[in-house]
Amino acid sequence: MSKVLTDSFGRNVTYLRLSLTDRCDLRCFYCMAEQMVFLPKKDLLSLEELGHVADAFIARGVRKIRLTGGEPLVRKGFLTLVEHLSRHLNAGLLDEITLTTNATQLHRFAGRLRDLGVKRINVSLDSLDPLAFNRITRGGNLTRVLEGIDAGLSAGLKLKINTVVLKNDNADDIPNMVTWAHERGMDMTLIEVMPMGDTGEDRFDQFIPVSEIRNNLEKKWALHETAETTGGPARYVNIAETGGRLGFISPLSKNFCAGCNRVRVTCTGKLYMCLGHGAHVDLRGALRVGGAETLDSALNQAMINKPEKHDFEIKKSGNKSGTTRHMSATGG
Repeated sequence: MSKVLTDSFGRNVTYLRLSLTDRCDLRCFYCMAEQMVFLPKKDLLSLEELGHVADAFIARGVRKIRLTGGEPLVRKGFLTLVEHLSRHLNAGLLDEITLTTNATQLHRFAGRLRDLGVKRINVSLDSLDPLAFNRITRGGNLTRVLEGIDAGLSAGLKLKINTVVLKNDNADDIPNMVTWAHERGMDMTLIEVMPMGDTGEDRFDQFIPVSEIRNNLEKKWALHETAETTGGPARYVNIAETGGRLGFISPLSKNFCAGCNRVRVTCTGKLYMCLGHGAHVDLRGALRVGGAETLDSALNQAMINKPEKHDFEIKKSGNKSGTTRHMSATGG
C-alpha cells in the first residue's frame, strides 16, 4: 500500500480520533448506562503508547488529531500527550490538535492547551436549562460547564457547541441555544442521537431528524448554505440574523459516509474503522509485540477492512441498538 492511509474505496484517512479514557464525570443518558462499568486502568494504553500510536498515523499522512473520551480531561497527565503531539504540530507534520470535552474541567486546562497549540475545542452541551441539563447528564452541574466555556473563550480558544438533539428533552430549546452560542462567537452543531450501547433509554423515543429541526429554524431565520467545513461530517449554514454558523450531522437521516476521512482508536488500542461497525484492529497487541513495524502493518490491514458505510438504524421500542459498544468506550 502507499504511504498515505487509503481504504479500498479510495478514501484517504487524514483524521484520527484518539480516545484517552472511557471514563467521564457525567452520565448522559443517550451515551452511557446509569451504572457504568469502566475498564480497569491496566487495560488502557499508557500516554506514551498513545503517543506511539499517534506517531504511526502521522507518519501515514494523518493531519488532524482529536482527543476524545469518555471525557479526555479526566485522564491524569493527559497534557504530556498534548505536549508530544505539539512537537508534530510545530514541525509542520500536523495541521491541528483539537479535542472534544464536556467542559467541566476546562477551566483548569484552557490556558495550557492554548499554549501547546490547541486552537479549537468542541464542547458537548445539550441544554442551557439547569434542570434539563441535570436530567440529561444524570446529575451534572450546568454552572461548572458554563464556567469552563467562559475560561476557554477567555483563553482565546475557538469553541464550538455540539448538541445531541433529543425530541422530548431539548428540541424546542434549540433556537435559544443557537442564539446564545452565536452571541458569544461560537459555532454550533446539531447531531442526531445514535444507537450505541445499552443505556437503559429508548433511542426511538429520543430520536428526531436534524432535518426537522432545520425546517423549524427556517421559519424563524434565513439559513444560507455554505461549503465551509471543519474536516468532519457536519454540513454548515450561515444564519443571517445571528451572524453565526450552524452545522448538522445526520448519521441516520442522511448518510455522510461517502466522504469519510476518519478512524477511531479507543483508549485500549482498538482501531475502529467505522463508528457503526464492530470490526476492529488490535493496535495495542501490534505495538507491544512487534513495535512500529507491526503497528504499521496493522494500519494496512485496517484500510483493507474499512467498510463503505455504517448501518445505523433507530428501531422501535424493544429492539437492540446498532452496536453494543457505548459511545464513551469508542471515543466520541
